[in-house]
Parts: sequence; C-alpha cells; structure tokens
Amino acid sequence: MKYRCTSIKASQLLWMPLFILFFPYMLLSQNPQGGRPNGGQQMNIGRFYGRVIDDATGKGLGYATVQLTGMVFDTATKKMEQRLIAGQLTEDNGDFSLENLPIRGEFNLKVSYMGYATVEKKVTFGITGRPNGGGGGMEGMAGKLDKDLGNIRLSFSDQVLREVTVQGEAGGFQLALDKKIYRVDQNAIAAGGTAEDALKNVPSLAVDIDGNVTLRNSAPQIFVDGRPTTLTMDQIPADAIDNVEVITNPSAKYDASGGGAGIVNIVLKKNRRIGYNGSVRAGVDMRGRVNLGGDINAREGKLNAFLGGNLNMRRNLGTGETDRINLFGTPRTNVLQSSDNQNDGFFTGGRAGLDWFISNRNTLTVSANYNRGQHESEDEISIHTDTVYENYLRASDATRLSASKRQWQNLGGQIAFKHLFPKEGKEWTADMNFNGSRSEGDGNFNTQYATYDTRQRQENEGQNYYYTAQTDFTSPLNSSMKIEAGGRAAIRQYTSNNANFNFDNTTGDFIRIPGYADNYEYLDQVYAAYSTFSHSYPTWGYQLGLRAETSFYTGDLPNEDTSFVNNYPLSLFPSVFLTYKLNDEDNLQLSFTRRINRPNFFQLIPFPDFSDSLIVSFGNPALRPEFTNSLELQYQNIFAKGHNMLLSTYYKYATDLITRYQYTEYNPVIGREAVVSTFRNANSSTAYGVELTVKNTVWKKLELTTNINVYNSIVNATNVESELKTEQFSWFVKENVNLKLPQNFTVQVSGEYQSRTAYAFDSGGGGGGRGGGGGRGGFYGGSSSTAQGYSLPYWFVDLSVRKDLWKRTASITLSMQDIFRSRRTGAHTESDEFIQDTWRRRDPQLVRLNFSYRFGKFDVSLFKRKNTNTSNEGAEGF
Repeated sequence: MKYRCTSIKASQLLWMPLFILFFPYMLLSQNPQGGRPNGGQQMNIGRFYGRVIDDATGKGLGYATVQLTGMVFDTATKKMEQRLIAGQLTEDNGDFSLENLPIRGEFNLKVSYMGYATVEKKVTFGITGRPNGGGGGMEGMAGKLDKDLGNIRLSFSDQVLREVTVQGEAGGFQLALDKKIYRVDQNAIAAGGTAEDALKNVPSLAVDIDGNVTLRNSAPQIFVDGRPTTLTMDQIPADAIDNVEVITNPSAKYDASGGGAGIVNIVLKKNRRIGYNGSVRAGVDMRGRVNLGGDINAREGKLNAFLGGNLNMRRNLGTGETDRINLFGTPRTNVLQSSDNQNDGFFTGGRAGLDWFISNRNTLTVSANYNRGQHESEDEISIHTDTVYENYLRASDATRLSASKRQWQNLGGQIAFKHLFPKEGKEWTADMNFNGSRSEGDGNFNTQYATYDTRQRQENEGQNYYYTAQTDFTSPLNSSMKIEAGGRAAIRQYTSNNANFNFDNTTGDFIRIPGYADNYEYLDQVYAAYSTFSHSYPTWGYQLGLRAETSFYTGDLPNEDTSFVNNYPLSLFPSVFLTYKLNDEDNLQLSFTRRINRPNFFQLIPFPDFSDSLIVSFGNPALRPEFTNSLELQYQNIFAKGHNMLLSTYYKYATDLITRYQYTEYNPVIGREAVVSTFRNANSSTAYGVELTVKNTVWKKLELTTNINVYNSIVNATNVESELKTEQFSWFVKENVNLKLPQNFTVQVSGEYQSRTAYAFDSGGGGGGRGGGGGRGGFYGGSSSTAQGYSLPYWFVDLSVRKDLWKRTASITLSMQDIFRSRRTGAHTESDEFIQDTWRRRDPQLVRLNFSYRFGKFDVSLFKRKNTNTSNEGAEGF
C-alpha cells in the first residue's frame, strides 16, 4: 500500500515567521565553592551581563574595563577582605558577561574607559541564606540569577546609577495562581517508565489504563516544550522529563484549543550550564525488559550543545471482562467476554540541538528529534453466549484470537530566536516547529466457534504532519503596566489508508471488502493573534486579553468524492483576570476565559475498527468543534516555609460537546447487526466543582502533596437521542508522599482514588485498537464524555525506594506500581438496545530497578585554558 498525502501549497506557508521562539534560559548550574567562614559553601552560579554605551551617541564602547569586587574570606588572615571577583574588557559592540559569580553578598561594579567618567554601582542578587525548600530549591531560583544590567552609559560627567537588585524567588513555590509546576525529574516512581507513569503522579491529572490524560475530568491539550506533538504518552520516556506545567484556565496568550480542560505542558530536560554535564541511565523490570538513556550538555563561549537518546522495551500484560445484555434482535442474547492480552514493543529516539548566544541579548536555537517504535499485541478472548428463547436458553462458547502489529516513526524540528531589550522584562521571541509521524499496522482476527471459524484482517497506514509558527512580544510600559502581543499559525495534515478483508474458505485467500471510508484525508488550518494588557497596583491587579482565531477544516473521502468542511472565519476568545492581594500570605484571583476543543483525528476517521468482537468503532468526519466558557476563583495561602495551599472553585459551560455515542446497525464486514461506537455533538455540558491542592513540608524530611477535586457534571444530548441526559457527582483524591531517611534513602508513595464519573472508557477485550498499540494518549484518542453511562470507581498505590550514592551524583531506585492489584478500571453503559459492564487491568505489581549517574564539570573554559581574570576555578561533580 502506498501513502497518500494532501499537499500544502507554498502560498499557504509564506506567512510563517523566519525566526523562532523558544523558552527562557534554564540556568540550573550548582557550582560548589568553599571559602565561607561558617563552613558553608558559596554557590558560584550567578551572572551579570549588559552593554556599555556612549551616552551621547548610544553606540557600544568596545574594550571598556568592567570589574566586579566584593568581600571574600581570606584563609590566611581569617578575615573578610575586598577582592576582585571577576573582570573583563567589553567586546566590540560593548557587550560584557560576568559569569560563575557568588550569589550571596553585595558587590561593586566598576566600569571605566579612557576619556570617560568611571561609573560605579552596587549590585546584588539579594540572596542572604540558603535557597528555601518546598521542592523548588536552586532549580526554582535559577531564573533569578541571570541578570541583565541593561545599557550602562558612560559620559564626560559623573552619573550615579541606582542600585540593581535581583530578588530571590520566595520559597521556590511551585503552586501559583496562573499555573502549577511539578518537578518530575526526581520522581523515583516514574524512573524507567514513560510519560504515563510521570503524569500519574502529578496532582490534578488522572491517567487511565490506555494512557489518556484528564484534567478535572476533561482531556487537556498536551504540549511538549510548549508546542504540539504527534508523540503519545507511551512514546516519551519519563527520564527525559524535567517538569510538568498544569494550566487550568489559560489566558488569551495561550492556544485556545483544548476546550475547558486547560493545558498540560511537558518540559524536557535541557540546560545551559558552563562547561559540560550530563547523565546516563539504565534499568530493567521484572519481565526482563530494559531501558537505557543518556544526555549530555556542553557550553563554551557563545555555543551550547545538547544531545540525548533513549531505548525503552516494554511488555504489558492485561486482563479484562465484558458482560453485556443485548436488548435488540430476536432471540435476545447475553454475552460474557473474558480477555487476556500481551503487548510487546519498544521505542527509541534521540534529541539534539545547538544554542548560539549571538550576543548578550540575542539567542538562536536549533533542535531536532527522531523517534521510532514497534508494538505487537496478542489477545485471547473467551466468549460465552446465552441465547434466550421463549421457553429455554441455549449456551454456546467461542474463542477469538487476535494478533496485531504497529510500527511508527516520528521526526520533529525547531528553530527559535529570542531577543532581550535593554529594558528589563522587554523581549521578543519567534519560532517555527515541524512534527511529523507515519505509521503502518495490521491485525488478524480469528473467531473459533464449535463448528466453524471466521477470519478477518485489517491493514492501515497513515501520515500526520504538524506545522506551527509563533511570535510573541512583551513590553513593560512602566513599573506597573505591561502589554503582550503575538501571532500563531498551525497546520495539521493527515492521510489514512485502510483496508478490511474477510477470509474465503473456498479459495483460501483474504478477500478485500471495499468500504466508503477506506481512504481519508484532511487539512486543518488555524491562524491566531492575541494581545493582553496587565496593570498592577499595590494590592490588586488585572489582565485583559483577546485572542482572535480563524480556522479552516476540510476532510476528503477520495473513494466517494465526498468532502466535509468546517470553517470558522473568525472566533474571538476573551480572557479576564482579576487578582487581589489580601496580605503577604493570601491572594485571590478571579478569571474568565473562552476556549475551543477541535476534534482529533481519531474522532474524525470514519474507518471502522472491529478489533473488539462486541463493538465496531469509527469516527465521525462531520464533528464540529465544541466551545467552552470557564469561570474560576482561586485562593492561595502561603502558611510558612514549606507550606502552601491553592483552593479553586470553577464553572464550565460547553456547547456542541463532543461525546461518545453507541447504537446498533447492520455491519457488512462482520455480516450481522452490531453495536456501533462513534462520536456526536451533544447540545451542551455543564461542570462545576471545587479543587484543593495542599503542599506541606514537615521537619525538612517529609513532603506531602494532597489534591482533592469534587465536582458535578451534566451532559445534555437530547439532540442525539430523545431524553438522553445524564448528571453525575464525582470526587477525586491524590496523595504524594516523599520521606527522606538516613543514609541517603528516600521513600516515595503515590496513591489515587477516583469515584464514579461521567467519563467514557473504550470497551475491554480489544487489542488496543488501530492495529494494536494505537489509540493511546490524548492525541490519538483521548477521553470523551458520554451521556449513556459512567466509569466505575478505582484506586491504586505506587511505591518506590531510592538510594543516593557517591555524594548524590548517582542513585539506584526500586519501584512497584499498583502494589495492591487494585487498579481495575471499567465502565457501565446503558441504552435502549443494550446494558454493558466492562473492566480491565494492566501490569499490576510491576517491579522496576533503575540506576542513574550524573556527571559534569562547571568551568568557564571547557576546551582550552585562558586568563579570565577571576579567582573562580572549575569544580567537579554536582
């Protein structure tokens, strides 16, 4: 079979910017340095930079002398003495950069040039003690230690410049009013696993047995490094993730897609430390499946290079059961289906990139990634059928064997540009991104009855390409007002070629069954622009934003010469944020946003999937986007060091809700009437609830993170089926416990309970769908609401023990997931045509052993020695 792809005309890409935006620096270096009288260690990770210019002409002054002095403890005299800490001559354009600076104390910056008056000013990082705890530590404070001193003007007259102060991040809090940031790079439970394992431990998020992510019972938009991806959650190694950002009510600055569920941004590991640093990882699970990984980062002068790779092998074992009472057909039937599943596979990939620090204020980043993998799934399903006649019942048994295989590969690239203006807080960024994947798979299904067999086969292949371009501009108008503006373009192309076959016992060959949906193509284009205005007062502030998006969607069925068109020439998405500071510890924020949820390709593809013997599934290319209005009130309280709380109340109303819907119809592929599962646009949905997130640190040894979400949801689908309306009250609890023990041991426990919800699970008994291994993650299927049933409650507990070795440069971790074998997910579905209960379990009590080693040398001169006029020397290790 050959791939087909809808092409994009060159004229459609001319609007893309020529440069690219990426993210702010991640300065995570930790350079131990002795010399403090109290025996502590000074952290030499600060950086001052700027430009020296002529006050009259505004041009940069090259070869001006820049010196930084401060108090240093003299080990000979046992006294604090004024010493030169760093110094250099400015470059031709006047730029200077003083690096590897101590972060504590007050310093004197002196700038001189022949014929000009010397300028001196006090500078400080504002750090008087060790970084606060609470999970942030130095990592949370790193962004504050890279200070732009702006343009330093030299003239023939004396000029006194005001003091420049860098404020440390109070407490390193990871809970904020606009978003929540969770560190997962130190999560021992997820070590050796995938993004599914990492996200399971993030408060507010739930991950089902298929890797679908939900936030407050809705599917959020998932980004990787702030941009869309075609990777699924089981294709991203947990060891490559640095942190996860959860934004429950994004402003107009963010992409409006994702409906009312918000945004989950997975931030991968990367840093720009002076010198070189990296890590290597290896692990194995109880089934003999290994995982390997490593990354390295090297920075010298104006260049920073990073490289990483990974290999993950998996064997998933699952069981399930489906009990259905069919209310259609004559005679009626009751079916009990039990399944055992084994899925073997691997995925491997690599990331590489280069940062070019063109000057102190201009950075260009180029990066690329490549991933590929394969999954093979085998199912054995036992089917017991009771046929109910008027006066008697007849029992029959059958066995269904299925074998599926899927291969995929993914290629992505980014080019990003960032410019910092001399004015603090003013910056411009731009980026272009490409992410493409292609996959192919097949599935064979053999059902063995008492007197005969039936055999079917499916083949599928597809291509998916995602292009995005974005630019953002931020400018403070004064100390209390700021404007932000930007534009974004996103183009998504998808091509799918599929085929169904029945086995002909006469010829001994598979005969293709032509279908109207065998080939499907679509092109989705979204163009957006936004602007926000922020104004802060001593005790309160506000932000007003407006995003405008125009979208064009065209789906084609080439075999039928049929097209589906959904165009929205102009959609407006306003946002309003009001913040009030009650005191230094208490804050309130009220926010309103409007967002859109566009159907994903799994929900659109009309090709039937009969990997489940009881349900035929396919998408609906005529789906319309759903629009959601969200109102949220948040209260944050910072009790004390290591203790904080975030309380949220929210209300969401959506129109044209994309909901799963099941009905019966005759299917020519299987030659009988069958239950069909597809998607429809329901009239509306309403959800409201209260969420509480509390983080406590006790005795500096015990860290507790508690998340509770109580909500009510209503789905109105009376336009799909008369009187089809459901209401469900639900609650969700997640607890993460981190206990530090003597001898560098750490114990982590993560538990979760989810009550009954109005959330639809796919039926059990299939082989993973889409040729096995497909349908995973929010992008490939995701969760969907339903008005025909509810999910069953479930709970689970994961456990890990970690031992840090060799001055914390290495660690060994032993973990077990679902230690009580209690994570059994399922659903109850009820309609006029059938009543069904289904449950599934996957990989209970799976044990992993992992080892990691971190290395590095933080040295201004990595590849060669040169006189830096500074007393700072490189330090080995972390």
